[in-house]
Amino acid sequence: MSGSGSRKPPLRAEVRHQRKAASSGKKRRGKASKPARRGGFVGAFFRWVFRLTFGLIWRGALIAGLVLLGVTGYYFTTLPSVAALVDGRAKGSVELRDRYDQVFAWRGEQFGGHVSAANVSAHLRNAVVATEDKRFYRHFGISPRGIASAIRLNLREGRGPLQGNGGSTITQQVAKLICLGNPFDPSAGQTEAEYEAECRRTTLARKIKEIPFSMAMEARYSKEDILTIYLNRAYMGAGARGFEAASARYFGKSSQDLTAAESAMLAGLLVAPSYYAPTRDLQRAQDRASVVLGLMEDQGYISEGEMLASRDNPAVLSEAAEARAGGYFADWVMEAGPDFLTDETTEDVIIRTTMDPRIQQAAEEALQQVFDTQVKADSVAQAAIVVMSADGAVRAMVGGRQFRGVTGQFNRAVMAKRQTGSAFKPFVYATALDLGAREDDAVVDRPLTLDIPGSGPWSPENYDHKFKGRMTFTDALAQSRNIPAVKVSEAVGRDNVREVAERFGIVSDLAQGPALALGASESSLIEMTGAFAGFLNGGSAVTPYGLTELRLKGDSAPMIGQEGGIQERVITPEAAGQLVYMMSRVIEAGTGTRARLGDRPAAGKTGTTQEARDAWFLGFTADYVTGVWMGNDDNTPLTGVTGGGLPAEIWRETMERVHEGLPISPLPTYRPGPRLVAFDQQLTPLDPPPTQVRRQPTRQQRDNSIERALIDVLGDLFGRRN
Repeated sequence: MSGSGSRKPPLRAEVRHQRKAASSGKKRRGKASKPARRGGFVGAFFRWVFRLTFGLIWRGALIAGLVLLGVTGYYFTTLPSVAALVDGRAKGSVELRDRYDQVFAWRGEQFGGHVSAANVSAHLRNAVVATEDKRFYRHFGISPRGIASAIRLNLREGRGPLQGNGGSTITQQVAKLICLGNPFDPSAGQTEAEYEAECRRTTLARKIKEIPFSMAMEARYSKEDILTIYLNRAYMGAGARGFEAASARYFGKSSQDLTAAESAMLAGLLVAPSYYAPTRDLQRAQDRASVVLGLMEDQGYISEGEMLASRDNPAVLSEAAEARAGGYFADWVMEAGPDFLTDETTEDVIIRTTMDPRIQQAAEEALQQVFDTQVKADSVAQAAIVVMSADGAVRAMVGGRQFRGVTGQFNRAVMAKRQTGSAFKPFVYATALDLGAREDDAVVDRPLTLDIPGSGPWSPENYDHKFKGRMTFTDALAQSRNIPAVKVSEAVGRDNVREVAERFGIVSDLAQGPALALGASESSLIEMTGAFAGFLNGGSAVTPYGLTELRLKGDSAPMIGQEGGIQERVITPEAAGQLVYMMSRVIEAGTGTRARLGDRPAAGKTGTTQEARDAWFLGFTADYVTGVWMGNDDNTPLTGVTGGGLPAEIWRETMERVHEGLPISPLPTYRPGPRLVAFDQQLTPLDPPPTQVRRQPTRQQRDNSIERALIDVLGDLFGRRN
């Protein structure tokens, strides 16, 4: 069968052959791939290691994530409301206002009230974000990129990875501000400063804690809430806590009304509040603000034109902040109130004072003027000024040439106790006048020697080492003669002089010997000025005061109030009037002529201590009493300075400024009818005897027996001692 011979081989056998060939090929390939099986073993090992490592990593990450989630959740449940976090102060604040109810000084930590991020100036929000955290609206509480960048920068500058720049977001900074949810506890044994330092301390452990805490805040609060907490709690220098307080402190306005330049200056404080505070160095604060304005422009918050305009017109301080008026005055008033309402207050307190800003400025400018024009530039001499009304209301206080903007500085007007020299002599003559003597009574200026028990003979001298002979009380005081003052003091009795001085407000210990009359005792400027106010007001003592009202912020009723400082009468109005006349002659024709105020009547007294260690001028017009002291803090002698010199010049410069625009008023002087009574029996035989000096019944403490003993002293003393 020819047809069958041409048939193709069966397909099945061909398939078997192919399978066998394939199987044979597999064997051959298997034999040839033994090295590949060894490579597969290594690969498998690495694959196993990779799978193990990856498994550990993802399981570790899962565990860490669960822990992070758990800790974050825990913090989430502990976070309070936003309202509970905006005011983080442990202490309150004190706002001091002048006699016109205008703020002139701050103490404690100022808090301007709760402000919302939505309500402050848009420039302020943008400046803060541009400066502190430009990714604030995009991150979830932490910025890995920012942390890595900060670590790299710290290492590059030779610091530890966590020293210096922290790369913290605003959320992390808020976490620090609220101390990771741990409030200040005074009973824990830490001071507030130690507590805040601990909260700010950057360690690895704290950085790790910040992560879940910040994430919890992001979950608990909105971005606006977080920014609100930051704007209210951040410390802004000069005692201001929060941007609202800083706006009022530096610019005298609300944070809603801040310009771009002002917002940039405040945002610039965040990096170093005390260093960049404009009250410390305005130019440095403006330079820092210029940098912030550049950041705002780079990030599109302001245009280039706005940036340049703001740089050309930088922020400046408000008038009150720039003047920093009454720093010494504020410290003094704070001491007058109870600690729990002043230095240690936990409340916000408002104190109204007697300070007059115009008079305060006048005193500061007068002191600066004299030192700039009449004192060597390298002089270390100091000076102090007190200006008050006749009732003791202190209108101005300058405690030294410079006030450096920090509290608690040495206030020479209040704290310094220095010898008064001849400025004490008015108390001697006030005592005699109150006992019945007259301003035109006579005393002899000639050599005098007194026997001092336990010390031997003592012979006072006049400053010019000369003797003027017979002279009236008025001339003796005007020319500041020492020997007549000692004679009068001994005649009326040192104890009486001491009592008069003490009742007028000289509370310092007064000398026991006859040198009392020459100002050997120490006193403070405010004591002396207050005593001279008593001469002006007709003979009544005054208590110098500066606080008129203390109340809690928000309350209408004051907790403490005072309306005047006049106390009991010390000498008669007639005696006070004669003393005022005598002191007017000091300025008109005596040692204080450099204090003349032109046509305006004035009265005063110079004072220079031994070796010119202290120089004083105290005096008054019908309107104000002013005291000036000058000396060295180390009590070394002044060079070429007496009370009638630079202190009188400072007094005149002060009073001229103080009285600008005020009408001229006469002094309350009094002069009795003409009569000359000798206080020294050895003047002439025609002089009436000293027994004609009769005391006036103005002192309840003295009876007739003391009066008779005093009169005996008048006769005996001058008969034996000269």
